[in-house]
Amino acid sequence: MWTDPNPAQLTRREALHRLSAGFGAIGLAGMMGSQAQAAVKQQITPRAKRVIFLFMNGAPSHIDTFDPKPALKKYEGQQPSGKLYKAPKTSGFMSSPLQFHKCGQSGIEVSESLPALGSIIDDCCVIRSMHTNVPNHEPALLMMNTGNLQPIRPSMGSWVLYGLGSENENLPGFVVLRPTPNIVVGPALWSNSFLPSEYQATGVITSDMSVDKLVANVRNSALALAPAQQRRQIDLIQKLNHLHAAKREQDHALEGQIKAMETAYRMQSAASDAFDISREPAKMRELYGDTPFGRSCLLARRLAESGVRYISVYYTSTGSQPWDTHSDHYKNHPKLCADSDRASAALISDLKQRGLLEDTLVVWTGEFGRTPYSQETQDKNKQVDPMRRGRDHHHTAFSTLLAGGGIKGGLAYGASDELGMNAVEKKVHVHDLHATILHQLGLDHEQLTYRYAGRDFRLTDVYGDVVNGILA
Repeated sequence: MWTDPNPAQLTRREALHRLSAGFGAIGLAGMMGSQAQAAVKQQITPRAKRVIFLFMNGAPSHIDTFDPKPALKKYEGQQPSGKLYKAPKTSGFMSSPLQFHKCGQSGIEVSESLPALGSIIDDCCVIRSMHTNVPNHEPALLMMNTGNLQPIRPSMGSWVLYGLGSENENLPGFVVLRPTPNIVVGPALWSNSFLPSEYQATGVITSDMSVDKLVANVRNSALALAPAQQRRQIDLIQKLNHLHAAKREQDHALEGQIKAMETAYRMQSAASDAFDISREPAKMRELYGDTPFGRSCLLARRLAESGVRYISVYYTSTGSQPWDTHSDHYKNHPKLCADSDRASAALISDLKQRGLLEDTLVVWTGEFGRTPYSQETQDKNKQVDPMRRGRDHHHTAFSTLLAGGGIKGGLAYGASDELGMNAVEKKVHVHDLHATILHQLGLDHEQLTYRYAGRDFRLTDVYGDVVNGILA
């Protein structure tokens, strides 16, 4: 057995060297990278290879989309009772004026505000029994995106990339698409937190869809070097970087930066193709719609097709939370639905037509729902204006739609009570949703852990159960 005469001064790198492993072992680990990591952490036969997470910032109303509540008409105007998060300023229960239609062969009822999703509902699963911890945007956003109410924990995309690695080494494995930087909470929603920096998302602002604006400095236009010259330049810089890193034990930020530079070099040709939606036929661009969300969904499909593992698409506007309809609910809700419905359904249909839906999991959700009762809106004279009623935040019942990736289509799972106040049947918490997403990717949410500050962390903390009832 080998012993060291002065173990107190022995570094990890010196130990590897003396054991005849040295830098070779580190290099081997770097070359094996994501493949070795996936072999360690992947314990379940995967049904999905990638995720496209469509996030409706501000929270859509479940009773105006996927969860019809005709009983609300019976209680119209009555004040809600029981345990409420806060005493509401309301004129009472407010039924939806929108019609619900039985759609597809499954006959799932979908609001008239979502006709395109209704037309493909047999490819989708609607969970009507979602619930989360609190009805405040910031903690609910963090819960849905990171599995924790407080910053800063690794986002779901970072956990997925940590567990599976990237499918395409020439592109980032985790991409966040948003038309504006004005998002409540912001980068903490897609942070790698204490996970190594190589699992951080690449944030892309989609207000300008030209490739040079989507991915800044992707082309080496300043020096106009030939590929071979550029390769020699990168090799020299990376050698210097590795010499620098050798003097700094376990500097994850530095290691991540070194890997990021290599990825950036390889992205020059791959990104110019994958991020360029102008290569799509005009008919395809029209299918998705010429809106920020429509263009982002089309880009998401191109990235999925190119091997990006996890893609978040945030539905935002200059107001950052367009679905937060505290007033003028029935003026704004149909407009929002028209845009989201068209692009979301186009994405699911397009993936299916290309044979990608089978192993791509699409999720459509907000951070919570909206109250079955109205929220009063006052005019400039502080008088209640009944024509401008809204709906407040609601966390004890809301709906989430999933499609593809081994999820059972044509299924309405779970239920809220007759007024849409509380999830009551086959309740699904956000932790359960996360556990199910990881399961479909071949990851056991209880085994996907990372040790930090003396404890093992995971996306679902100490909670979560896979929702087996929605699996095909």
